[in-house]
Amino acid sequence: MKKSMLFSLLAVPLALYGCGTGGNEGGQTPSEDGQNEGGTSGEAVTVDFFNQKPEITAQLEELAEMYNEQSENNADVMITTVGSGEGSAALQARFSSGDEPALMMLNGLPEIERYSDSLVDVSEMEVAGTVIDGLLEGGTIDGTQLGIPLNIEGFGLMYNKELFEQAGVDPDSIESYDDFVAAVETLDSQKEELGIEEVFGFSGGENYIANQFSANFTSPEFNHSILDAYSAEELTWEYGDQMQKYTDLINEYNVQPILTVDYSRSVEELFVNDQVAMVHQGVWIVPTLNEIDPDFAQEKLGILPVYGESDTEGKIPAGSPWYIGVNGNLDDAVVEEAQNFIDWMYTSEEGQEMILGDLAFIPAQEGYDPEDISDPVSRQIYEAMLAGETSAFVHNQYPSGWFQQELYPEFQSYLNGEQSWEAFEENTSQAFSEMR
Repeated sequence: MKKSMLFSLLAVPLALYGCGTGGNEGGQTPSEDGQNEGGTSGEAVTVDFFNQKPEITAQLEELAEMYNEQSENNADVMITTVGSGEGSAALQARFSSGDEPALMMLNGLPEIERYSDSLVDVSEMEVAGTVIDGLLEGGTIDGTQLGIPLNIEGFGLMYNKELFEQAGVDPDSIESYDDFVAAVETLDSQKEELGIEEVFGFSGGENYIANQFSANFTSPEFNHSILDAYSAEELTWEYGDQMQKYTDLINEYNVQPILTVDYSRSVEELFVNDQVAMVHQGVWIVPTLNEIDPDFAQEKLGILPVYGESDTEGKIPAGSPWYIGVNGNLDDAVVEEAQNFIDWMYTSEEGQEMILGDLAFIPAQEGYDPEDISDPVSRQIYEAMLAGETSAFVHNQYPSGWFQQELYPEFQSYLNGEQSWEAFEENTSQAFSEMR
């Protein structure tokens, strides 16, 4: 879709109904004569947006305020945020109590299916027609599109361009697993000259890193398809040999003990201070890097694909971990206004400026100029998504609780030398099928 079309503003007239959820708390308050700043009389149509990403609360609140001020329908979009791993339980509690939000941020198909009876089909929304091919399937249950992707994230082996250059390693020349091994060995041989502690700062102490790392090798088994991963009844570790090679290489050249390295040490202490050349992370580290060293993401940060399918086929996993669902259980006016707000957020000029600016999102929609995206790695991921050169976020589709209860403990045991790789594959594969 052309960018000019993306910048079109919605002007969909609505009948003015009473609000279906909550009051005006946290939103715009109509004046005493019943008229809001947009000039429309009548009771406010309250749209409660349940947000599970605390780090973007302020930006969402600003978007809501902007929309409320220009709404022709006396809209009162309000943001409710619950994060830090408690969002899913809090959302279930809201539904159990009858205090259901109009909009909700949902993490992957398992959570979308949980609310599928309440969610409306979003395929006719304006924003749905602008989404990059393949991304909508991450919000699709039984052929019905129930979620709009919030944004794109991508992860892989983040590297320090400056250290690579000092070591004489050209990242563009890494075109295979063997090339990658050679680069690691070159960096390791110059640790003293480079002033680094080790080549890698892999966060062995974080279960979500093991989960994301595994997706490099399970995505090809599931045909790089979120839907195939979600419906899979077994995981055979078809590409487990590739995962073992990477795991052994990283463990050999990593800061030790590897199981004690967490996000804070990996990113905030080692990587940003040039103490390691690589970490397995995603674009979500950019705000952290910007806070510590405003120039790092722009000048030093790069990302390498992982050769998960074969020694010569490398991809960067990318997709949308969060989808926005619209609750159809509420008054028609609320449902319609909720859809209008999301369309406006993603297709209006004001909304798109916020997406590229304060939110610093990689857009999930076509039509953006990659040069307008905040940092070089995010631009690279956006262009790879447009070209269909990424693998899928299959790790969000694993059986509920599997990576926390099975994958990570078994991966820890292997890293610690307590069991064989064969045992790792057998134990995690069996648990996958049982928990599915």
